[in-house]
Amino acid sequence: MKNVLIPFIISLATVSCTPIFDGNFQRPNSNSCNCESDITNSNNNTTSKPDSWKPSTSKPNQSIEEQLENLANHVHKTWGDKEFLEAGKHRYVKYLDGYRTRAHIDFDKGKIYVSTISQYQPKETLKKAIIGTVLMPADPSHVDLFSDKSIPLRGRPFLLGQIKDQENKDIEWPWRAGRYADYLIENKLQTKTIKNGKAYYVEISMVDDHLEQREFQYADLIKKASKEYDISIDLIYAIIQTESSFNPYAVSHAGAYGLMQVIPKTAGADVFKLVKNKPGIPTKEYLFNPAHNIDTGTAYFYILKNRYLRDIKHPTNKHYSMISAYNGGSGGVFSTFDPSRTKAIDEINSLQPNQLYWALTNKHPKAEARRYLEKVLKFQKEFNEKS
Repeated sequence: MKNVLIPFIISLATVSCTPIFDGNFQRPNSNSCNCESDITNSNNNTTSKPDSWKPSTSKPNQSIEEQLENLANHVHKTWGDKEFLEAGKHRYVKYLDGYRTRAHIDFDKGKIYVSTISQYQPKETLKKAIIGTVLMPADPSHVDLFSDKSIPLRGRPFLLGQIKDQENKDIEWPWRAGRYADYLIENKLQTKTIKNGKAYYVEISMVDDHLEQREFQYADLIKKASKEYDISIDLIYAIIQTESSFNPYAVSHAGAYGLMQVIPKTAGADVFKLVKNKPGIPTKEYLFNPAHNIDTGTAYFYILKNRYLRDIKHPTNKHYSMISAYNGGSGGVFSTFDPSRTKAIDEINSLQPNQLYWALTNKHPKAEARRYLEKVLKFQKEFNEKS
């Protein structure tokens, strides 16, 4: 994929419990799972699907924290504490069918797990979930991650090219997805007895170059944003790789959405006010749209470069400061050196790039920000070496 981006260069961003299945069979972190329930009780019978059952929908006026909490309550109740799993920055998790069925994509490991604890026609339930997962849309704004609402099948599948069927073919159409689901259930179905019932699941391995396949989907958007805001392509690439592994469905408890993990109330609000001249803040649907997300994240870099960090003179020092500020804010950069912004800038301007790098990766008040600069620069280097 990097070769695809060469002309662009020339022409010029939670703590949860680990389930005992979904591939790693580990016990959860007890610090974040403290609820108990039994899904076989009279309030949550998994042996049949009541006629009155309808998928729930997250409320648009809820904060991401409230939506995640509401989702967690359903999941704890239905799956039990040890099987709690939720979406994150590098992980897609979608619940279906009264929260009894879920799809889980681990983008770092390149693994997909589709599971159900429904005892009512589990194979049919699993088949439907497999089809919905392999054909999930490339635009996350069409999918409600915070409820058990079904996945609409529309447009180009997001996973197209990232997985192959039993004939080593791409999966683009429902008929092929259905045939692949039948194959998986017939040949790859696994079961696991858990506290809250019997789980049926299949594991799908993504292709070796799944990351490059995802990168390719956003090449034009990255090129456009780079040109619009005069921010280098390799920096945009490195930020997306660090923030989400090119997962457009990425969410975090900090309230960040999408590929570049934009927070509506901070970076999103700044971009609307200072760049777009729009009132208010972007919605989650706006930021889940990959085009809007990349545009907004890159526009925020423009603000950092030309407003908040404009007085930093050395280009490399400014570059390091921009990366650190994207994660920990410009205030975090300045407070590394002095409570006074003016004195902090003077000190930054007195440093060589290697000295500033050492300070931001060793003295920044936030440990995450110290690691962040290191990660982004590593991915920038890898991008340029492959280009």
